[in-house]
Amino acid sequence: MNSRDLNHVDAHQGARRYFLSVVTVHFWFKCLGTTSFTFVFFAAYLYLLRHPAFPVTIIPATSLDRLIGIQPLALPLYLSLWLYVSLPPSLMMSRRAITEYGLWIGSLCLSGLLIFYFWPTSIPAFNIDWARYPGMAFLKGLDATGNACPSLHVATAVFSCFWLNQQLRSHGLGLRWIGLNVGWCAGIVYSTMATKQHVALDAIAGIGLALIFAWACSWAMQARKGNAGRFWIGYRAAEPE
Repeated sequence: MNSRDLNHVDAHQGARRYFLSVVTVHFWFKCLGTTSFTFVFFAAYLYLLRHPAFPVTIIPATSLDRLIGIQPLALPLYLSLWLYVSLPPSLMMSRRAITEYGLWIGSLCLSGLLIFYFWPTSIPAFNIDWARYPGMAFLKGLDATGNACPSLHVATAVFSCFWLNQQLRSHGLGLRWIGLNVGWCAGIVYSTMATKQHVALDAIAGIGLALIFAWACSWAMQARKGNAGRFWIGYRAAEPE
């Protein structure tokens, strides 16, 4: 092995050690915080799903929904959301950053739950034999197609994408990783329609909700730093405790 190869190996091992150290900083705080947040959210989400307070509105399908059709291979992408939304806090170096991220994404989810309470929605019944798609049938049994608009699956993915982009830049990762992040987020958005958990209008509303909170979060952070007006979101890797 020549010196060039050795330098490449050393750089790879150094990067791996660095990111291992980042992920393990406040590991239990990150782990328990994410787990607790997910549990509380699902408890509220499933309660509203099964006990709507008002008549349920059916969100109509569009030509885009008919074009996409059902794609069972999109199921892993759909389920990957729960890993994806855990990535921004996992790359944070301070409890302050983790807590603030939790408050912002928690506020986004709470706003969605309030919408679901006052305006319960569902997608139309598609003429699909779910018995032909065992994995999809399992998903339908676990997460019925209610609480549809706005799609919180989409909203949390898009909001996390903004945070994660800044985290990647902060850790010195370039356009390749940022492109991968955006592509993963886009895949999750697509999967909500390809698994027939949502229709296009739900996804569009979810993107809108995420953009509102991303703007509000960015404005609040920049105002605190005296740079109001510049769109920026997240914390730098070396943000003090």
